[in-house]
Amino acid sequence: MPPFAMPVFAAAVLAFGLAVTSADAAVTITNRDDKDHKLTILEEEGTKKTDVVLKANQVVDNVCAKGCVIRLNDSEEDEYELEGNEAVSIEEGYLYYDTPEAPATEPPAAPAPKN
Repeated sequence: MPPFAMPVFAAAVLAFGLAVTSADAAVTITNRDDKDHKLTILEEEGTKKTDVVLKANQVVDNVCAKGCVIRLNDSEEDEYELEGNEAVSIEEGYLYYDTPEAPATEPPAAPAPKN
């Protein structure tokens, strides 16, 4: 590896690590419907339950940082498990993801040393 490559690679890894750890991780929910929806937020494996009425066109941030289960309108059939870093919206009574899922790729491997 050329002498300058190692510091550049280390700086890139450090910058990536800082970006990942400093990012705010919490669910944002937007109600895009013209009517209110009741949300039941189940956190900490169901031990913490919060009911919220999300008004038409209302946005709530920082819903659950460590992941949670969201139920719409008291229906156990409309239950959505969130990891804590999604942006979702309610449209026509259903919850949709606004943020694409991150591709499951590994970071690029360091170049092999040249002999």
